[in-house]
Amino acid sequence: MLILHVLQKKTAISNESKYTMKKQLTRISIKQSSKIAAALYVVMGLLYTLIGIPMIIFGGEELKVMGIVYLLMPVIMGIFGYIFFAIFCAIYNALARKLGGIEVEVTNVD
Repeated sequence: MLILHVLQKKTAISNESKYTMKKQLTRISIKQSSKIAAALYVVMGLLYTLIGIPMIIFGGEELKVMGIVYLLMPVIMGIFGYIFFAIFCAIYNALARKLGGIEVEVTNVD
């Protein structure tokens, strides 16, 4: 009887802590978010270097030029990723002020 009572209390406590809340993303930090996006684009751009290196080594004159462009893709993608994500954040922040932000539901997990 005592064990059942204790189990019922634990269940009630754990059910209370797992309630769902709605949250709204009203603003995205432009600089910080753009730095993270740029870093991710640089990592994705490293795949292009794997393609560019054989093009430089084994390719003809035209392929060597393309290989150099592919070799520089992490830098190019990082710069453009930063610029375009900053523009995206600014547009989102302006729209979120007028329309409200993206809504998500958050649940506490033990």
